[in-house]
Amino acid sequence: MAVIPIDDPHDARVAAFRDIRERDLTGRQGLFVAEGEVVLRVLASPASLCRPVAALIAGKRIAALADVVEALPPETPVYAAPQPVLDGVAGFHLHRGILALGQKPPPRALVDLLAELDDAAVVVLACGIGNHDNMGGIFRAAAAFGAAAVLLDDRCCDPFYRKAIRVSVGAVLRTPMAAGLEAGEMVEGLNAAGFRVLAMTPSSLTPLHLAQRGGRTAIVLGAEGPGLPTDLLERCETVGIPMSGGFDSLNVATAGAIALHHFTRQA
Repeated sequence: MAVIPIDDPHDARVAAFRDIRERDLTGRQGLFVAEGEVVLRVLASPASLCRPVAALIAGKRIAALADVVEALPPETPVYAAPQPVLDGVAGFHLHRGILALGQKPPPRALVDLLAELDDAAVVVLACGIGNHDNMGGIFRAAAAFGAAAVLLDDRCCDPFYRKAIRVSVGAVLRTPMAAGLEAGEMVEGLNAAGFRVLAMTPSSLTPLHLAQRGGRTAIVLGAEGPGLPTDLLERCETVGIPMSGGFDSLNVATAGAIALHHFTRQA
């Protein structure tokens, strides 16, 4: 693949990469920016559900990334720029020296996504997760423990935000998801599809380690602080992680990872 040199940060060919932080806040109309080698490798891999659109890489890194550059679809332009030019395009010092532009996958209807899953599928339902670090951590845990999908209610932040993708180490790009419904509607859809729906809450009288495994299972996670609303908890089974030392809860991504380990490990 031919690499296209860029020597001017105002070159129109890299306009989509310009002023990243400001554009993170305004959105990119179905596109996203991915940062770093690990995420670029996921985007270029067969596991990715997203289409690579372009890459902008510091010239000094091109040789070491030859394999991933060759793995990109042939129609994907790859631009190389000196570090100062790259920083000028991004609007800040980009020490990783690697950016990529990708296209989000088409939205999935919840009913269609669930219909594709097998009888032992474990999924995560995230409700009201507004912190991008936590969002990335949830996707990373979901990928690590083999969750079949992550479902996001209509109060969640965008998992394709640059920081969320980076924290997920690219898991956002390869994990099936459905988003945009109210949490109660998602629980109804899960019930209709034969899922046992278990909400994580410190107030539960059922400790996680005693929760039965097997069959279609959905783990429901809420935002740190407020947690899950009472009316939603009343529509689910509840499980909790026993705490010591006066603590009442864990970071939501950590709690989700522990629950995923429990429900996905072999008996």
